[in-house]
Amino acid sequence: MAARRSAPSLRKSLLLGILIPILLFVLVDTYSLYRQALAAVNTAYDRTLLASAKAIGELLDIEGRGADARLRAQVPYSALEAFEADNRSRMSYRVSDAKGQWVDGEQDIKVWTGQLPQQGPYAALVDFYDDTFRGDAVRVAVLLQPVASGRERTMAMVQVAETLELRHTLARQILLDTLRRQLILITVITAVVLLVVDRATRPVRQLSEELEQRSEDDLTALPAGELPLEIQPLAVATNHVMHKLQHLLDHQKRFVRDAAHQLRTPLAVLKVQVQSALRGDIAAQDGLKEIASTVDRATQLANQMLSLAKVEQVRQQQDFAAMDWAEPVRTIALDLSALVGEKDLDFELVTEPCPVMAHEWMLRETIRNLLHNAVRLSPQGGDLMIRLQRDGDWAQLTISDSGPGISDALRMRLFQPFAAGSTHSGSGLGLTITREMVLALGGTIQLNNRYSGDTCTGLDACVRLPLYLS
Repeated sequence: MAARRSAPSLRKSLLLGILIPILLFVLVDTYSLYRQALAAVNTAYDRTLLASAKAIGELLDIEGRGADARLRAQVPYSALEAFEADNRSRMSYRVSDAKGQWVDGEQDIKVWTGQLPQQGPYAALVDFYDDTFRGDAVRVAVLLQPVASGRERTMAMVQVAETLELRHTLARQILLDTLRRQLILITVITAVVLLVVDRATRPVRQLSEELEQRSEDDLTALPAGELPLEIQPLAVATNHVMHKLQHLLDHQKRFVRDAAHQLRTPLAVLKVQVQSALRGDIAAQDGLKEIASTVDRATQLANQMLSLAKVEQVRQQQDFAAMDWAEPVRTIALDLSALVGEKDLDFELVTEPCPVMAHEWMLRETIRNLLHNAVRLSPQGGDLMIRLQRDGDWAQLTISDSGPGISDALRMRLFQPFAAGSTHSGSGLGLTITREMVLALGGTIQLNNRYSGDTCTGLDACVRLPLYLS
């Protein structure tokens, strides 16, 4: 079995999402600051190199005349001491003539062979470059210094090299100071982020603790209005789910309660009838007829209660599809034609295409229940009419019987469970099931008496469902 992946932590994701970019920025900023500090150190010490090269250039002159003219340098070592910051750096120099021939200083310093920058930072003819001298890394300033003596003119090349220990020491010191400040900054930012994330996620933890401490049957709504705006959609969705669960739980409890109550009576009657038949209190044939009648009523009640439970199941699944309502109307009318024929009813069926979004079983059961009641309540030889027609954006099914109608008080409670119109009219679940199915399909149902003057001529059962307009 594959290992289950651990769920991501919101707190951890927030911390990493905030701190990692900040840490990367700090690292890049630290490197940039170090490079800038090193460049600033080089600029400062390059000025010293240039100053030392100029000081040496001022000590140059020309001896001899004409073809015997030679560049001469009389540079005491003390001339460089003023430019040496401390004993961590050492300065050396080399003076060459225009042809690169050594004149004075250290011969080990390599002759400069580069090119002057086109727009250097200084007015002098100077260039700076990195090199090595006697195994040490050095920074070299080369100055092309014009030298004049009388009528003689020449160009001298003055090179001053300085070891980099002091520069690197200063740059490292700047880097360490920068890192210390950045470390303090990161510590402060981390503390602030931890505090902010902790406060931001506290409502989520409190909500989780509240749900954890609830009892199993506590499905009351969460206080969404008291939560942060970002969490309110989650709380609203949770309340919606809890409302559905509460509805299902209430439906289940009501179904179990009603089933236990309603099935107890026919079972008790059946037991009495069986005991009476066994004792011989009534004839066997009469006893069997009573038992059969009781079994039929119990069977009808069980089937209707199962249908009521199925309505809720279909409502939750929302397994609806577009279909023509006229087809199940004609099918159910044909199925109950035998009942219509037994009462010799004047039957009329008028339909037109009415596409609706529905569940076929719900449509069939709705039509069957209403039509069965209409046939049962209609007198022998009476009228019965079914009309399915469009009414704006609605499809309307009207089943009109010629029965006695219903009183206003009875109409108010006919849709309640086990509220039968009379003691012999059934279990009282048919209209309840019908109403639940119609509501699940987004429709309405009404029972209205039909009058001719002051006389009630029958009952109209009207069901309206929204048309499916593709």
